[in-house]
Amino acid sequence: MNPQPDITITLDSPTPVYRQIADALRTHCVSGALQPGAKLPTVRDLAASLGIHFNTVAEAYRVLAEEGWLSLERRRGATILDREKPRAPNPTAQANEGGRLHHLVSELRAKGFTKDWIRREVLAALETAQ
Repeated sequence: MNPQPDITITLDSPTPVYRQIADALRTHCVSGALQPGAKLPTVRDLAASLGIHFNTVAEAYRVLAEEGWLSLERRRGATILDREKPRAPNPTAQANEGGRLHHLVSELRAKGFTKDWIRREVLAALETAQ
């Protein structure tokens, strides 16, 4: 049996469930909790354990495969790939992602999160990302 990665989904979140799954698995890959060569649970097994439709998990796996995190093979399942370290982003990509980060910070501040809380969470996320 395949190990079950720790994934928590929130059904009433504005983030689609497939995206929550992909984000959680990507985080496990970046942190090293899921190593290259590791086999993920089958789509149906993970869907059953999360209480969701298997197509939702299949979509998350497809997203990660497109990003280069997973190899998907019929009858062999999903395997974590050894990704090459990405090249430094160009200035346009940096500006785009900087804008996304600023938008997220503004959204969190509008929801009442303090600057100190945001700072701690960003630093903790950077530490986990190696």
